[in-house]
Amino acid sequence: MRKKTDSSLGVMASYGVGKFLAEFLTGAFGAIVFKFYETEIGLAAGYAAIATIIYSLWNAINDPLIGYITNRKAPFSHKIGRRFPWIIIGLVLSAFFFVLIFAVPTTWRTQAHTNPFPVFFWMVITICLFDGFYSLWEVNYQSVYPDKFRTQEIRTKAAAISTAIGVLGVAAGFVVPPLFFSYGNVGSYLTSGWVIAAITVVGILFIIPGVHETKSMISRFKKQQEQLLLEPKSEHKFFPSMARALRHRDLLAFILLLFLYQSGTMCMTSSVHYVGNYILNVPSSGTTTIFAGMLVGALISIPAWAFLSKRIKNNQRMLLITSLVMALFSFPMTFIHTKSLFTLFMGLWGLGFGGFWTFMGPAMADVVDAIVVKDKRRDDGILMGIRAFFMRFSYASQAIVFWLIHRLTNFAADPTSAQAKMGISLHMATIPALFFLVGALVFFKLNTLNPETIEENKRELAVLDI
Repeated sequence: MRKKTDSSLGVMASYGVGKFLAEFLTGAFGAIVFKFYETEIGLAAGYAAIATIIYSLWNAINDPLIGYITNRKAPFSHKIGRRFPWIIIGLVLSAFFFVLIFAVPTTWRTQAHTNPFPVFFWMVITICLFDGFYSLWEVNYQSVYPDKFRTQEIRTKAAAISTAIGVLGVAAGFVVPPLFFSYGNVGSYLTSGWVIAAITVVGILFIIPGVHETKSMISRFKKQQEQLLLEPKSEHKFFPSMARALRHRDLLAFILLLFLYQSGTMCMTSSVHYVGNYILNVPSSGTTTIFAGMLVGALISIPAWAFLSKRIKNNQRMLLITSLVMALFSFPMTFIHTKSLFTLFMGLWGLGFGGFWTFMGPAMADVVDAIVVKDKRRDDGILMGIRAFFMRFSYASQAIVFWLIHRLTNFAADPTSAQAKMGISLHMATIPALFFLVGALVFFKLNTLNPETIEENKRELAVLDI
């Protein structure tokens, strides 16, 4: 039986399952956790926002730190690789702690209005534990990509396959949970959490070939460890390594774009259940059509974006274009009040979303290559940790936006009032459009990578062999 190579469709599809799991978990978390605590448990929006901000600040510590630590050490790293063990361990434990988010003790939740602190601390602790183990696997998962898929052609192909599979994860994260919970039924959210955890554990079986590290990858890791022993200790301490990474202008441009993109996406997707509950007056399963529209738009866009990419041959430029497409189609949803129109425009927005997803991985790999060539070392874990922090700090921006708008529109007093509904429309469409537009402008201003520079970096990287 012929052994699968890193460029085989099977390995690429297996790697894409990681995208599915990442988006499945983050989609489910973003779509229901804030609303669960605010409208089902009865925790005031201000407390829910503070809990989410604490969670995001925790990200500021754990993502880069986990990237730094796992970049150097792992159990059995010389046998099975430095990334693989952390990916499996992190996935199992993040699935477990996802369930605990919804397991608020009954006596606490019935007293949330009069004594919010037990519920508040339960929310903070469980979401931080979930995120810690999520970061453990996801940072290492992302770090596998630039090392495992090392040519432009293979990276683009792997990214397209991962995007197609990952979009299914986005859809599953939004569509599956409402099938098992109902608005007003607190206990049903725990059932939904168990279903999500079970799907995650099953997904681990399918991800193994895609994140398995080859002998050449392990050999390069050993070589890097030997090189680190020859360097002054100050060169590979955490804070100097992080500061060195952030000096790269193209990395800064990329992570700022990701933060603004993710902030806009989080606001939109977290708003859909508010739209369904208070604007459209449909049951939780009634939002499935809206999310399906986004899925269809994203999936049909992938071949078109891949074709356009072959003509333009610039992953950085493609990110800019797709950001503008998302801004264009998100803003009109401010004025929509029917499910059919929400479905249509979410589908149109999905065109840009699918494109951004297609080029996000290859564009980041180009940035990593540029940094490796310049620094003559591979600190992928740290770079991916910084990337993960900025992306997930978007949870704080989403929570702040919701808290401010709900406070200004008296959402808690009457969520069905005209001003409360206008507030929902603002954090569903207008504010996300601004996030996408500002992200595109910042990226246009700061990014310096072009096709010639990228090709030169690849040639130098082949010589360095790191």
